[in-house]
Amino acid sequence: MNIGQAQRIENAKSIGVTGIYKTPAAAPVRVTTLGLANDAICDVKHHGGVDQAVYVYGQADYDWWTAELGHELEPGTFGENLTVSKLESATLAVGDRLHLAEVVLEVTSPRIPCVTLAARMGDPAFAKRFRQAARPGVYCRVIREGDVRAGEPVRREPYSGALLSIAESFRDAYVREWDEAMIRRHLAVPIAVRDRVELEERLAALAAPQTTR
Repeated sequence: MNIGQAQRIENAKSIGVTGIYKTPAAAPVRVTTLGLANDAICDVKHHGGVDQAVYVYGQADYDWWTAELGHELEPGTFGENLTVSKLESATLAVGDRLHLAEVVLEVTSPRIPCVTLAARMGDPAFAKRFRQAARPGVYCRVIREGDVRAGEPVRREPYSGALLSIAESFRDAYVREWDEAMIRRHLAVPIAVRDRVELEERLAALAAPQTTR
């Protein structure tokens, strides 16, 4: 489990504060529907909330980055709250549940890289590299709250409904024009409420009669 406090950060666009700098917690951490206790969320417009309460990244993804970058990255480098051994994040699907101790998480979406991540990595082009790597990590909502300590085993419970892999969801995030089938595929799974509202509006717009002037 990784938590962080607000720190000053400078990116290509501005100077601000961020909670992306996270380090492993020595003591058990309380996990609630709004995130981890004592973990700073500074950009509330794009991060946090019930559907992005916990960010999870896989050690298998970190191993890939170690080979790619030529040096090891510490847990929490990408700002994740939970680093899971042997996990490759793109193999998860929306709706999958992760059980650890008494806590239950539900996968809602992949992480979309931004300028803050690039600034954290000291590489203005890192958001593009992160996208190309297609190892996004996942945001989760908290189904059941509780306390978690480092070293807890994590059990994956596959979603029993329609399949939308994180790899597919991440790829679709960069598609500008979505057709009806694509929208309905995302609406069929438990995506974030904010995303659902946006997609329902898109679907309604597609169904609206076209007029000419």
